[in-house]
Amino acid sequence: MISGCRELCAFLQTSPLLWLAVTLLAYQIAYAIYLRSGRNPLVNPVLGSISIIITVLLATRTPYRTYFDGAGLVHFLIGPATVAMAVPLYTHTARLKKVLLPLAGSLFVGSGTAVVSAVAIGWLFGASTDTLLSLTPKSTTMPIAMGITEKIGGSPSLTSLMVTMTGISGAIMARGLLKLLRIDDLAIGGFAVGVSAHAIGTAYALQLGEVAGAFSALGMGLNGVATTILVPLLMRFVANR
Repeated sequence: MISGCRELCAFLQTSPLLWLAVTLLAYQIAYAIYLRSGRNPLVNPVLGSISIIITVLLATRTPYRTYFDGAGLVHFLIGPATVAMAVPLYTHTARLKKVLLPLAGSLFVGSGTAVVSAVAIGWLFGASTDTLLSLTPKSTTMPIAMGITEKIGGSPSLTSLMVTMTGISGAIMARGLLKLLRIDDLAIGGFAVGVSAHAIGTAYALQLGEVAGAFSALGMGLNGVATTILVPLLMRFVANR
């Protein structure tokens, strides 16, 4: 009987459907808690689901690679989901044309501030070169950030951690900051959240409405492009110093 249970557990741990189900269930639990809290930003569903999944992996002693292979479908769907955000943005093309120039200016200011401030703060605290390189793309979406880090010689694992922390902290602070700065325009607020907190911030922006979600996705995508341009320029400037 015990041997049969062990075999069943071993089978389930390597089954792709198990870890996909665990991922979806963890998010549903975290989101339910988020709703019960009155949508308190501190009870972020992404942070909650990450905590639940880590607890399950530690309790079952499951390697991360086993989990990732099982939940790979979720990772794959990030790309199509991001592209699909162009659909609601298309419905607001007229509004986009009116604010295109201001958004372009704020994009490079926001992207440049994210890159330079990360490096400057890390340098002030005595971070190593490897750490500084890993911090530069922290405000862009994960696939782009990982690609940039690999190209400039940083640590992909550290970049992955910083991107996740940036997104979660941005989603937590977004509501308070937008209210403090009296930004009532959903398009402007959504764009700012997308630039600073990438996909996790966009998930929050979608809760504010279709307009905020669409412009947040636009900010996230354009910030990825801007970061791939700004980081090599910054690296070249530092090298010439």
